[in-house]
Amino acid sequence: MIRECLGDIVLYRFEGLDGAGGVVQAVLTRLGGVSRPPYATLNLGHTVGDDLPAVEENHRRALEALGLDPRQVVSPHQVHGARVGIVGRVHRGSVQPATDALVTAVPGVPLLLRFADCAPVVLFDPVRRVAGLAHAGWQGVAVGVVPATVRVLVERLGCHPADLWAGLGPTIGPCCYEVGPEVVAAVQVACPPGADVVRRVNGQFHLDMPAAVQAQLRAVGVREIEDARVCTACHVDEFFSHRAEGGRTGRFGVLIGMVE
Repeated sequence: MIRECLGDIVLYRFEGLDGAGGVVQAVLTRLGGVSRPPYATLNLGHTVGDDLPAVEENHRRALEALGLDPRQVVSPHQVHGARVGIVGRVHRGSVQPATDALVTAVPGVPLLLRFADCAPVVLFDPVRRVAGLAHAGWQGVAVGVVPATVRVLVERLGCHPADLWAGLGPTIGPCCYEVGPEVVAAVQVACPPGADVVRRVNGQFHLDMPAAVQAQLRAVGVREIEDARVCTACHVDEFFSHRAEGGRTGRFGVLIGMVE
């Protein structure tokens, strides 16, 4: 990824989308906002216990840096499920209920999701000019939110899997993600046979979320995948991590859309 500073806002962009004309994209960090610890500083999560006026100011600052108005943006209320919402101009400024992935074929409808260890999965079809964004924690992987998003792009919006580019943003890595056997079993069942998604560290199971997401993407025909290779738990200086920060932390934003 490419690191960039827009005033006080620090963000990253995927190299694979850097040359895609007419696309706005950003992996925001926790830097550049007004929230106080433990949400310092660019927390975009409304439901984590932060002061709501601070969260709104963080949104205003982040979106202004990207040249966007909050009234344009579509977000979901994320619940670790597999519902995929297809959105257009009529949905601008809305929060889609109980949704963990959004897709759009309409310019001027930026998609914004929030993360703190779960995997951000960005999708773009340069042929059809379609964008998507999914939220995949272990539960999302287990229920298939990633392949569900690709299916919607293919079946509803006419995309071809071979045309899709996928970006995997900062997420907790296998170095830091110790899980129980029930999580391992649920993820392994949801991944293709033989997918190497579990590590053993000091006798404990560690889940490799990036490997699981990539295995699911490849299983549905997506071949071009850019992995940020950034563990959120190892980099709490720039990203929020629910696991590393004991559950009291904020949410960083990931955004993609097509310019009007």
